[in-house]
Amino acid sequence: MSDAASVSRSIVTMQAASTQQALSVEMLKQNAQADQSLVTMLQQSADAAKATLPAGQGGLVDRTA
Repeated sequence: MSDAASVSRSIVTMQAASTQQALSVEMLKQNAQADQSLVTMLQQSADAAKATLPAGQGGLVDRTA
């Protein structure tokens, strides 16, 4: 009887670990999507700011000259 209980307990533990790992992977995916959305938003904001600046501003400046 204790062998069956031990096997059952082991199976439940493995299933719990598998579920936890699957949830962790899904959370990482969602974090990556959120980060990508933030990068996209910042890029669009930078592009919009460049579009509103006067000509010749908003680009790279050569400070070594």
